[in-house]
Amino acid sequence: MDTLSVGVIGAGYWGPNLIRNFAACPLTELAAVCDANPARLDAVRPMLGNAKAVTSLDALLALPLQAVAIATPVSTHFPIAQRCLEAGLHVMVEKPLAANTAEAKALVELADRVGRVLMVDHTYLFSRPVHAIKEIVSRGELGDLLYIDSVRINLGLFQRDVNVIWDLAPHDLSIIDHILGTGGARSIAASGCGHVDPDIEDIAYVNIDFGERLMANVHVNWLSPMKVRQMIFAGTRKSLVFNELNPVEPIKLYDRGIELSEGIERDGGDLDARRRLLVNYRSGDILSPRVEPAEALQAVVRHFAECIRDRATPISDGRLGLRVVRLLEAATQSARARGMRVDLNPTTNDGGSNGNGDFHAPKVRSCQFPSHRAGREAGEERHPPLLREPLRL
Repeated sequence: MDTLSVGVIGAGYWGPNLIRNFAACPLTELAAVCDANPARLDAVRPMLGNAKAVTSLDALLALPLQAVAIATPVSTHFPIAQRCLEAGLHVMVEKPLAANTAEAKALVELADRVGRVLMVDHTYLFSRPVHAIKEIVSRGELGDLLYIDSVRINLGLFQRDVNVIWDLAPHDLSIIDHILGTGGARSIAASGCGHVDPDIEDIAYVNIDFGERLMANVHVNWLSPMKVRQMIFAGTRKSLVFNELNPVEPIKLYDRGIELSEGIERDGGDLDARRRLLVNYRSGDILSPRVEPAEALQAVVRHFAECIRDRATPISDGRLGLRVVRLLEAATQSARARGMRVDLNPTTNDGGSNGNGDFHAPKVRSCQFPSHRAGREAGEERHPPLLREPLRL
């Protein structure tokens, strides 16, 4: 394969970025752009070169293409991707993969059946800061992770077809999945509300329990007067702060934390002994590793082409996309059940632990954590409203 012949479907908000990057990538040839709105095609026509502009999916599929990139509203992802896969094309879909778990799973199974690459454009996974974070965590520099805290807030843009969880949280959830290297989320809870449209949440707080006392919190918001893009990965040795809005120093490593005094077994002794446990605070250096700037979306399109050429599995393959959609669906379910925890219940033979992201149908439960570990788990010895009686949906 010399160059990959690609069509871009959708020339609205994200489509022009894909058009520009596929046209610039040496491994791809921008062969066609499809949009039902002629005005949008006119707007991107200066970028097209020799690429054809068509207004229907039928016209696009009649062209000699090898792959497509889909940048259309979430509700259309499944039917468009399904038709393209059935036509024998490799497919990349803008995040999130589909509008619900059933559609996402069907696309993964269809791609497997027809032997085509299915990739999700989770662009952050291809950014150099996230790549650096992955390396730092993987080599154990942070120690054991204690928690992940993410804030992604700004004023707008309000969406009509998805809430703020589906709009913004895919970035954070995909990064967390990629960094941890597992789909092992155990349960999820979310609270949120809509101020502009009561049926569409514009503020939300999402809490994910990964077991082993590792939790992640994600705050997403369309109503913030200021823009914040920050993630904290806190470990037993060091903590890392990723500030996307700082292009010069996007990552900072903090040698700060706590150390428990020796001589008292953390998992042994009575409650009074544990309460007398001395905590020492450590305050060391703050380091900012050098991260060379580069456009992440160019790395996305190149990776897509390389995976097709080499018959390789993408970093952000359909299974990762499916895991993210499951979390989005469960978080929305929880938010609309007044914050009750949703048990993700990974199966033993086809679950998140083996990367498929295939879980039992979610059900809401009270927080029942193991009691054999020392210390208080979430939901133990306290009963706030989020963790009260189980609700069956």
